[in-house]
Amino acid sequence: MAIEKEFTLTLAELVSEGLQGAVEASLSKDQKLSVFRILRKSIDARGRSIKINYKVAIYLQGELVPPVFRTREFQRVSSSHKRVIIIGAGPAGLFAALKCIELGMQPIVIERGKDVRARRRDLVSIHREHRVNPDSNYCFGEGGAGTYSDGKLYTRSTKRGDVRSILETLVQFGASDEILSDAHPHIGTNKLPGIIETMRNRIVEMGGEVHFDARMVDIRHDGKSIESVVLADGRALAADSYVLATGHSARDVFQLLNDRKILIEFKPFAVGVRAEHPQSVVDSAQYHCATRPELLPAASYSLVHQVGGVGVYSFCMCPGGIIAPCATEQQEVVTNGWSPSKRNNPFANSGIVVPVDWSVMGDFRKYGPLAGIHYQRAIEHACWMAAGSTQRAPAQRLVDFIERRKSRTVGETSYQPGVEAADLNGLLPEWVSSRLRGGFEAFGKKMRGYVSDGAMLVAPETRTSSPVRIPRHPENLCHVELENLYPCAEGAGYAGGIVSAAMDGERVVLAIFGKLTAS
Repeated sequence: MAIEKEFTLTLAELVSEGLQGAVEASLSKDQKLSVFRILRKSIDARGRSIKINYKVAIYLQGELVPPVFRTREFQRVSSSHKRVIIIGAGPAGLFAALKCIELGMQPIVIERGKDVRARRRDLVSIHREHRVNPDSNYCFGEGGAGTYSDGKLYTRSTKRGDVRSILETLVQFGASDEILSDAHPHIGTNKLPGIIETMRNRIVEMGGEVHFDARMVDIRHDGKSIESVVLADGRALAADSYVLATGHSARDVFQLLNDRKILIEFKPFAVGVRAEHPQSVVDSAQYHCATRPELLPAASYSLVHQVGGVGVYSFCMCPGGIIAPCATEQQEVVTNGWSPSKRNNPFANSGIVVPVDWSVMGDFRKYGPLAGIHYQRAIEHACWMAAGSTQRAPAQRLVDFIERRKSRTVGETSYQPGVEAADLNGLLPEWVSSRLRGGFEAFGKKMRGYVSDGAMLVAPETRTSSPVRIPRHPENLCHVELENLYPCAEGAGYAGGIVSAAMDGERVVLAIFGKLTAS
């Protein structure tokens, strides 16, 4: 049986004796080390002396050493089994499909976008030609929005499912087992596509189906249950149950639900900008040193401040990262951020956002549950116009934004389509920009070098979460009106990130299985 111990090492101790030396020194004379495994690793940079915290499982010689992770077993399924149509091949959809196979149901995954490799050509088109394919972009396509925007795996939703199981599944399909121990696990945009492709191949190998370029354009129902879904090519597909896992940017799906009198609701979200700094500035501030030691990863930050009773906070911080163009329609500009697995790009970026609720919707309230979509779209279109009606993005130096003056020049950014100097105060709603200014001033006091001439703002950051919630029963997880429709994950307003979306995908499939086997 493993002995679990915790160790705290300084950088000097890590260099001189290493973690293994510390583990061996902790054992008695009659205990001989076989192997140890890191269960948890985190960095404590709050003081001047940086410490690395470890939780370790120690196995002594002669003891049975278990596998690093649990391997999931999948059974073959076919059309003779209960069928579940899964709309969307993001993390929720893929993990829902795997859970279906595990439980003996056949998943039919329909994805509006292209497979994970074919998507790359459309991403290149956004960068080079400023052309947005509304079905294949950073948000739509196999793997969902997370595939090409980072692969962050940290979640606070530990009570909603088995986080460890989700991480182990990702390791089973090719992720590094380091994600099982890191306090803030991260795969990286350069590695995640291969993992996603391997997952899809297993789904198909075991009898599931995955259809690309298969956009849903209609939903047929009788007021009590879904009868079929219709694809753009005219096909109508029917199944026992339907999992709706379309992601937070599927605006046409929200519109379709509203048109077909399927209940949806307005949901609060957040808007703001992407703040970008040289990574060296963040490293220096967080590690209290001029140059980051080689043993330490690129530093990150998490900031929050109340301005006028509203929280201004950092979102999706990307150390050593890149700002990406994430529009899903042609006449809009949207930004997000991602990092490669090594987090070795020269810039760090983070969304800095302000919550948006019904109280500030104003004239947009006329759109009812779709008010948030129209609110987002108005900001995104204004930024598109301000940057020359291309995928170039409006940008401003942080110090100029605070002083409410347009930057004469803008510095280098990682946003590859390019940027145009603009006064972001005029492009964002005043109540948003005023709170951002107050937040940035406070952040400058909390973090040395944060407010500086080299800090750039790129706008807008609008797709933090879905502006719509699709209500479902808390017990059986089906839609409140349609008994075989299961709204799921980010697009339905029940998750926020890869791991929480994956867990929600599994939860709804467990609910479906329970209902189908009981009937």
